[in-house]
Amino acid sequence: MSTPLATLAKEAAAPPPAEPALRIVPARCAGQWTAAGAVLVLLALGLVSVVRNEAFQWDVVAQYFTSASILRGLGLTLWLTALVMVLGFALGTLLAVFRLSANPVLRAVSWGYIWFFRSTPILVQLLFWFNIGMLYPQILGVNTVNLLGPLAVAVIGLTLHEAAYAAEVVRGGILSVDRGQIEAAESLGLGRWRRLSRIVLPQAMRAIVPPAGNMLIGTLKGTSIVSVIAVQDLLYSTQLVYHRTYEIIPLLLVATLWYVAVTSVLGVGQYYVERHYARGTAGDR
Repeated sequence: MSTPLATLAKEAAAPPPAEPALRIVPARCAGQWTAAGAVLVLLALGLVSVVRNEAFQWDVVAQYFTSASILRGLGLTLWLTALVMVLGFALGTLLAVFRLSANPVLRAVSWGYIWFFRSTPILVQLLFWFNIGMLYPQILGVNTVNLLGPLAVAVIGLTLHEAAYAAEVVRGGILSVDRGQIEAAESLGLGRWRRLSRIVLPQAMRAIVPPAGNMLIGTLKGTSIVSVIAVQDLLYSTQLVYHRTYEIIPLLLVATLWYVAVTSVLGVGQYYVERHYARGTAGDR
């Protein structure tokens, strides 16, 4: 039979009783849920009004959405966008290299080009190129009055404009590369262009891809401006139809839906390209 002292010693040595677990109750955000519900209701009402509004003429939209003339205009828009992006970034990369060059003449020429083409509206540039024959009827003995057609003017004007912005995107990407990487390449004896192509640009792509993707989407939508010089892109093709049928709203909806569809696909592609170049970094998703 244990003594009172032994009993007290056992009670003192025994671990204290476990406290009951506290249940974590999330804070109630009634205001946020109310606001979210109100937004969903407004969106639903807006969607219903658009679908049920006969003025949108959704049957006409469906009729022309895949018509031959619209698809030809869409094809020209995609071709023009791709060509302008390739030529614009090729010229922009050269301008970015000039801007970072130790040669003051190349830096000045690159800076002046970027300053000029970023300072003037693209529509003004296109109109100047379209009327180049009025400014210079002959260049090196070549008659320029009918030398450039609307499509050539569109390619030249958009490319020169795009190159100015692409140069700043590429320059920012190059500057984002750690200086130690360039010094290590120099210590290995790599030449200037090899350092640029093998070391600098691959690492700079992580910083170049996001703004370049935005430029691609912006260029796709910006090509609609060439309709003012009668280039039969997507927008101009829809205009030709509604000038004949007077069904303005549904044809504008056709163009809008195609722009939304293509930009959505480009956005998805941009996401995967960004993820590819972000591998092995803190931004890897």
